[in-house]
Amino acid sequence: MDSIRAAFDPQTFRQHGHRVIDQLADYLGRALRGEVAAVLPPSDPRQMVERWKSTFSAPTEGFGEFVERVLAQSNHLHHPRYVGHQVTSPLPLAALCELVAALLNNSMAVYEMGPVATAMEQNLVRWMATQLGFPAVADGVFTSGGSAGNLTALLAARQAKAEFDAWRDGDHAGSPLAVLASEHAHYCVQRAVQIMGWGVGGVVPVATDDAFRMRAKGLPEALRRAQAAGRTVIAVVANACSTATGSFDPLDAIADFCAANDLWLHVDGAHGASAILSEKYRHLLRGIERADSVVWDAHKMLLMPALISAVLFRDGRHSYEAFAQQASYLFAESAREEWFNVGARTLECTKRMTSLKLYAALSLHGSRLFADYITATFDLARRFADRLRSAPDFELAVEPAANIVCFRYAPAGATELDALQLRIRRQILAEGSFYLVQTRLPAGVFLRTTLINPFTADDDLVALLDSIRVAVR
Repeated sequence: MDSIRAAFDPQTFRQHGHRVIDQLADYLGRALRGEVAAVLPPSDPRQMVERWKSTFSAPTEGFGEFVERVLAQSNHLHHPRYVGHQVTSPLPLAALCELVAALLNNSMAVYEMGPVATAMEQNLVRWMATQLGFPAVADGVFTSGGSAGNLTALLAARQAKAEFDAWRDGDHAGSPLAVLASEHAHYCVQRAVQIMGWGVGGVVPVATDDAFRMRAKGLPEALRRAQAAGRTVIAVVANACSTATGSFDPLDAIADFCAANDLWLHVDGAHGASAILSEKYRHLLRGIERADSVVWDAHKMLLMPALISAVLFRDGRHSYEAFAQQASYLFAESAREEWFNVGARTLECTKRMTSLKLYAALSLHGSRLFADYITATFDLARRFADRLRSAPDFELAVEPAANIVCFRYAPAGATELDALQLRIRRQILAEGSFYLVQTRLPAGVFLRTTLINPFTADDDLVALLDSIRVAVR
């Protein structure tokens, strides 16, 4: 047992802790100044696996050396020229909270295992619901990511709107179900309905306009198509905003359709729900207060480490219906009577103290920091779009609504534009000057940037366009 005692030695922990905080602080400074070697160090998956191959039979290096290797070979989200996926550069304070949560390891299936985190989560749910304009009876839970959140919301919608108890009797107990969703809904919506056993036809697509927003006028036709196929539609899933282009669906008009047809309205606000904090941009979410459920990711536009997502219900009673089963070894009474045992309302049993990070950040920084950050990134996207529009060799896919900008390099006389964009991205990643991604839209392949790093500036985006031009010479 001497080795166990050594592994838990507080003094060794203190020494490692002091060193790793110094390492991370130095790394943070280098990343924010753009002084790391590459935004994404070039690597081959097979070579990376070999590089980290180990038998784990004996210690091979010191902790400090291990951390340096991890830092050097990782994707550097704090670099101002990280403009890739919708994963933010988290607040340093949140990283410290991760350390606290990891050491305490208070899981949250039952209140007894996570009393502080449960209280924090409940108060955060109330705060977020209030921001959205939900009534006092609203409630919800935190889940590990938007995919789990969307599944949770749709399970609740099924219990509320299906004419049979699918949780008890199975989906074969009634007619096949379906939801209506934008052509540009996140893939996890299709995955969720197939997990629930509805098959590929469980999502009926609704056409979008030129700005990739759901056409509310197309909902009646989509409903008729679903009914003609023998499907009972129970819900509409709206984007706020879409992953590919950052487009916000017209929530008020969609809510009107749902009210007229007794359908559940679920808003996938994983990325865009945070806009509610911005006085300048909250109008993009007009109508969200009428939704039955909303998913809101804190690890996108609230500067939190992954994963922390809220599933919010306008009528809090529905938050107990997604997972309507008993587990006597955990829950003594009904879920509603023991509202504080959140495991009855989530996919996860062992759930991390996700609320600690967000609660601490809001308490110590205040919500104004996040409102200013959201406004600034949305503003930056609009300035970048102006620059693209004025550049004769670039093409803007759509006017950005959020902080996602899709564009492509299209110099005069260029052919095979799809192949050109793919070649540009490969070259940019190979040199490591930026990290950006790509998406396929009806017009073809476009380069896609998410301006999510609070330190990305206009000069960085000017440099991005220059790098693209150089990449194809």
